[in-house]
Amino acid sequence: MSIGQLARGRTPAPARRAAAHDPLLVAAALVLVAIIVIALLGPLLAPYDPDQLYAGAVSAPPSLAHPFGTDDLGRDVLSRVLAGARPSVAGPVLVVAVSTVLGVAVAVASAWFGGAVDGIASRLVDVIFAIPGLVLAVLAVAMFGKGLLAPVVALSIAYMPIVVRLVRAGARAELGRPYIAALRIQGVGSLAICFRHLLPALLPAILAQATVGFGYAMLDIAAISFLGLGAQPPASDWGVMIAGGQPALLTGAPEQSMFPAALIVLTVLAVNIVGARTTTWAEAKDR
Repeated sequence: MSIGQLARGRTPAPARRAAAHDPLLVAAALVLVAIIVIALLGPLLAPYDPDQLYAGAVSAPPSLAHPFGTDDLGRDVLSRVLAGARPSVAGPVLVVAVSTVLGVAVAVASAWFGGAVDGIASRLVDVIFAIPGLVLAVLAVAMFGKGLLAPVVALSIAYMPIVVRLVRAGARAELGRPYIAALRIQGVGSLAICFRHLLPALLPAILAQATVGFGYAMLDIAAISFLGLGAQPPASDWGVMIAGGQPALLTGAPEQSMFPAALIVLTVLAVNIVGARTTTWAEAKDR
């Protein structure tokens, strides 16, 4: 089955009913909703100032006053986890948004014009695809300095070839269908065909790839922050928190690293499950 076939039409009613009774999908969706709420309202939900130091033992275990314990400087871990959700989630969202927009634009242009345009796009995509995303992000930080902006831009470029390859294959298959030829004969403009017919047909496959890409982007950005090349202390970014909690791991106080790491894992798993189920629904349409 082609990607163009996978992308067409609405999810059939049996597939939607099966999704509604899929406990794994429901759990993943609930986790995503919770993460979105935390990312939007985290600073408001935090019981303490995430950067404020508190009297008492540092790296303290969870208690009623500090449900997630305190870090090596005496800051409330729960407050820092909640406040750090926004940058930890916003970075991957930007990576997926930029790489998807650029990738779809290049793929559609390549499939539509073909010839030299397709050849140049293919060579460019092959070159970018050969460079690992983390390596490109490290190079960007070396050139433009530490922070989240350079890694986000670098990862957006690194993820673009994946989108281009997926969408170009689907676009080629869709452009070969009779209704596209009929639209051209009727004099419908190229932009109208692309935006009104081609992109809507490819949208389910694009969204499925975006959800999967989000999980990988979150892992990459957390790794960059963990290495000290992304967000910088005292930021409460989850990758920064994991890196800052390393010394406490050796003293039997894993809370500072454990909770943000668990949230990263849960978010990545939830997004990938939703992406996988999206693909399954689309495949069920053609059965």
